[in-house]
Amino acid sequence: MRFKDRLPVWLHDWLDIVLPIGQILLILIVAWLLRLLVRRIIERIGHRYTLPVEAVVGGRRVTSFLIYAAALLLILERMGVSGTVLWTAFTGFAAVAAVAFFAAWSVLSNIFCTMLILTTRPFRLYDHVELLENGEKPGLRGQVVDINLVYTTLRETDDGDGAGTSLQIPNSLFFQRALRRWRGGALPAARGGTAAGDPLDV
Repeated sequence: MRFKDRLPVWLHDWLDIVLPIGQILLILIVAWLLRLLVRRIIERIGHRYTLPVEAVVGGRRVTSFLIYAAALLLILERMGVSGTVLWTAFTGFAAVAAVAFFAAWSVLSNIFCTMLILTTRPFRLYDHVELLENGEKPGLRGQVVDINLVYTTLRETDDGDGAGTSLQIPNSLFFQRALRRWRGGALPAARGGTAAGDPLDV
């Protein structure tokens, strides 16, 4: 005799509601714990082998996406969505996304330039950089605080109206203009002053 058959009849309907909710909560908890575990493993590997900060951040983002995507598929399955329907929906979405992806050449260019930035490393997180317009003409300038697949975010550090704001610069732009870089946390001098540290023109 099953456990459900031993319970009162009026509890049977409640079990059909409570059990799926409990399973969904369990999936979410396991996914969250697994994400924390994987993030710690990636951080330890990064410290042990002195990997670039960008690679560690990228690894954490990719694994978090994969874990939550798998959790979503499991939740949909527990809600009664069949695997065939999920696979059909996924392939259809992937086909549409592929068409849109290849149609957006600017996005592809930025993603490719992101790979070049991560491999050639013309600058790193928390470096101060400046994109020169023409020769020595002042351009976009700030501290690198984030690098994603499309944009690099700079925090403006100059005194003035733009101080404290952030700039999101397409990654392809770094390969179209001359780049001035201050290593690490060295602060560049204000515009028009003497530069602090040795900037690297790339």
